[in-house]
Amino acid sequence: MEPGLLQWAEARAATTEQLTRVHPGEYLNRLERLANAGGGVIDADTALSSKSYVAAIHAAGAAIQATRAAAAGQPALAAVRPPGHHATAVQAMGFCLINNVAVAAYEALEALSMSRVLIVDWDVHHGNGTQAIVETDPRIRYVSMHQWPLYPGTGARDETGVGNVFNVPLPGGLPPEQYVTELLGAVERATEAWTPDLILISAGFDAMAGDPLAAFTLRPEHFATWLQAWRRLNAPIALVLEGGYVPQRVASAAVASVEALAHGS
Repeated sequence: MEPGLLQWAEARAATTEQLTRVHPGEYLNRLERLANAGGGVIDADTALSSKSYVAAIHAAGAAIQATRAAAAGQPALAAVRPPGHHATAVQAMGFCLINNVAVAAYEALEALSMSRVLIVDWDVHHGNGTQAIVETDPRIRYVSMHQWPLYPGTGARDETGVGNVFNVPLPGGLPPEQYVTELLGAVERATEAWTPDLILISAGFDAMAGDPLAAFTLRPEHFATWLQAWRRLNAPIALVLEGGYVPQRVASAAVASVEALAHGS
């Protein structure tokens, strides 16, 4: 990466107004109360510490800032924790508390006067929370390629929402080029006669070869290939970090993705 090419920004917390477009206030209050009480366990995969709620609302804020940067002509990556795509409107699960990408999508629709948002989820797990939030809203199209069967057990091909959900469930262990082709085809179908004003990526780098929780075979250059292709849709692009459990692999894929955003095809 060329020196000075990147601009770093500290995220502000998402506001109550921004969060409650997706999550009811009582749900948010429950999370905050649990964190303020010192934290606790929500399910086998998901727990809060005393600082988790603060981290979560800043993660959502980072997704919003990345969206606003992209809309202003500067593609962006929100490097956030906790991730978000498993969180439904009213249930934390799968390490996720607030659905960051959904909060960002509704910021674009409600505050930035956009009409069409495409969400592409390349995390190796299906973004059940994102799908549940957007599947009745034709302003948003959701494309997910994910390992099947795998947690959380959703994301079948026949889950199509109001014609705005495009699931690509695939087994692990396929040649990486097959995953690349399948996701490119799904996005092509989703954008046929439907041009997005914004592309949000649920960027889960657990789809990399060697991730301990799954068996996809992608390498950093494959994420770059996707982004270079989708730049040709002439819509702003913002990435929001989701899964990935080998830090060095996450870093290498994130660098390849940022370079693809910066330099194009």
